[in-house]
Amino acid sequence: MKEKEIKAIVSKMTLEQKAAYTTGKNGWQTKDYPEIGVKPMWMSDGPNGLRKQIDLANTVKSTAFPTACAVAASFNPELAFEEGQAIGEICQAENVQMILGPGVCIKRSPLCGRNFEYYSEDPFLAGKMGTGYVKGVHKAGVGVSLKHYLCNSQETRRMTSSSEVDERTLREIYLPAFEMVVKEAQPDTLMASYNKINGTYATANKYFMTDVLRNEWGYKGAVVSDWGATHDRVGAIKAGTDLTMECQDRTNNEIVEAVKNGTLDVKLLDKCCENVLALATKTLDAHKEGATFDYDKGHQIAKKIEEESIVLLKNDGVLPLKDNKKIAIIGDLAYEMKIGGGGSAAVQSTHVVSVVDALKDKKNVTCCHGYETLAVKVNPELKEEALKNAKEADVAVLFVGQYTVMESEGYDRWDMKLPAVQIDLIQAIKAVQPHLVIVIENGSPLEMPWIDLPEAVLDMYFGGEGAGEAIADVLFGKVNPSGHLPESFPLRLEDNPSYLSFVGEGDIVHYQEGVFVGYRYYETKKAKVLFPFGYGLSYTDFLYSDLKLSSKSFKAGDEIKASVKVKNVGKREGKALVQLYVGVGFNDTDFLRPVRELKGFEKVNLKPGEEKEVEFTLNKRSFACYDVKAKDWKVAGGDYQIQIGKDAHEIVLSAPLHVINEDIPGAREKVTYGTVICDIEKIPEAHPFIDKAIAIMGQVVEKMGLGGDKKTREAMMDIMPKKNTGIEVQILSTLVMLTQGAIKPEEWDEFIKMLNNRK
Repeated sequence: MKEKEIKAIVSKMTLEQKAAYTTGKNGWQTKDYPEIGVKPMWMSDGPNGLRKQIDLANTVKSTAFPTACAVAASFNPELAFEEGQAIGEICQAENVQMILGPGVCIKRSPLCGRNFEYYSEDPFLAGKMGTGYVKGVHKAGVGVSLKHYLCNSQETRRMTSSSEVDERTLREIYLPAFEMVVKEAQPDTLMASYNKINGTYATANKYFMTDVLRNEWGYKGAVVSDWGATHDRVGAIKAGTDLTMECQDRTNNEIVEAVKNGTLDVKLLDKCCENVLALATKTLDAHKEGATFDYDKGHQIAKKIEEESIVLLKNDGVLPLKDNKKIAIIGDLAYEMKIGGGGSAAVQSTHVVSVVDALKDKKNVTCCHGYETLAVKVNPELKEEALKNAKEADVAVLFVGQYTVMESEGYDRWDMKLPAVQIDLIQAIKAVQPHLVIVIENGSPLEMPWIDLPEAVLDMYFGGEGAGEAIADVLFGKVNPSGHLPESFPLRLEDNPSYLSFVGEGDIVHYQEGVFVGYRYYETKKAKVLFPFGYGLSYTDFLYSDLKLSSKSFKAGDEIKASVKVKNVGKREGKALVQLYVGVGFNDTDFLRPVRELKGFEKVNLKPGEEKEVEFTLNKRSFACYDVKAKDWKVAGGDYQIQIGKDAHEIVLSAPLHVINEDIPGAREKVTYGTVICDIEKIPEAHPFIDKAIAIMGQVVEKMGLGGDKKTREAMMDIMPKKNTGIEVQILSTLVMLTQGAIKPEEWDEFIKMLNNRK
């Protein structure tokens, strides 16, 4: 339906109908007005499968795909696309027009209860994966709701807390994933989160819902509230929140009265109705009546994604397992695998295949429970059986991890530890069986004080309904693991940068770590972690070489290409993840910034001996920081490094790049005699005059004998730090004083005037 037709239908609505149309018909549908051709659209929970409610206690069965934390570990946006398309096809089969997902919130703390629903601590990775997912759902003709916009970083007091975040941190950490998905995929809706942002509820926050989202990014879709997130219907409409969910008909009269008394412009109400109607019309027109879905196909897609998402964290040579060895599979989580977290993302799977089911035909495998899920105390009989099986086997494989109740919507985790009964069993099995493999099922990082005990550790995250088959194939080498951690694993909870301010004081949560989230903090602080962001091992080895840049310098407005070769030097076929980071000293530019940031990645499949070249294109945003004064992105000049890493910590190749400072008028400080000389030196137009003045000053200093003889002065300069010493950090009046008689006062005045009036 064209915009003109949409407007015509809205013009036929009464004021009361318009007010009512900006909230749901019920928990899952938009309203319908058959007399003027308005039909209801159906929404349902996601994002790792369809969760369509039949009644309060039941939902339809669907394929349970790996959760976002697992999919992100694949570092493969194509798999996110494939997952999204399959979920869209399921929606078509179940007459659902919009899936509530994906979630691209940044993982600020390892404790957030919904971290399993989010992709990463890194906005670039989250944006790429989210874009792939959205494009996939759209390919199936179904709408999405990108969530939770914005700074929904915790579940504790999520409906009342205020995320207090400075503008630069918002722009560099919490907004970019949403921005990327909006600009590259135009999601049908964004979901306004429960929390406040700097004191204003997201649903009523015009700055983010309209000024940034629509006016800056060019967003064309609708904004829907999280379910129960709107506290002020009139304020939400003014801010640009088009649809309040779920049904809030009791407050419709507030909108009607606001229009009548002139406190709400009816044009704003009309625009909300038009956006909702455009959404409903678009998705309903794309509905395929009679569509079906092959759930066996869905299961295979889920398995395929999980195969590429499993992360090999440690391997002292015990993996892959051999068919001629006796293997003991131990753990309740091997029988009842945790395929996802709790809350609105909990999908009722069509068929879950556990690792015990997947290995039932292997005669060299025995299975036992070892512990009881949710048990606080050790079960002696189960433990005894586990130790017997482990002792009699050649290798013991113990499945451990978080239970669904530990990671869920509605509350945050209280620690990063495994349950005590599982830790007890790890220690006990190691005492009787030296060849121990640990397999973890989790939605977030874990502390691992026991990491030295096993010979191998695999992290499968919450891997969906095909997780059992996927991990079986990885364990026995049918699949070579290629997952990499989309988040840092700190040694201890206390080490993470948000520890002192998560979950805040009352309803106030200060994001005091600023832009130093996750690996940006650990790498800049040179803090040791258990496993760094981007970490992941393989059953083969890769060699990186021949890093080349298309230019030795870069300036805003340019593009620069970086190419690198990667070769499989092992004996197995495998997938290498090439990670490109832009690096610069923490305080070597105008901004205090992380020492490196991910700006490109690509996964390539390589046969033994095979070599491929990977190319990346970098642009202004690859180097820029957000300048709050200018309200714009700015490239700060300096000597950077283009780095290729196995992960965020292990950099294997590096190439220097000189970045030219970008002069943005809005970011300029007025030049005065009190301006620091090194700041003036950043202005190209200043160089001829300043160079002349410094040369004159040098002659004056030498004649005055300051600093001893020439040899002494040169020696001093060699041993002194190169930054924050010498004339460059003195104010301009110092240089004026040291050039008296050689440069006239009026010449200095003209120089300053020229700098302040430059174009």
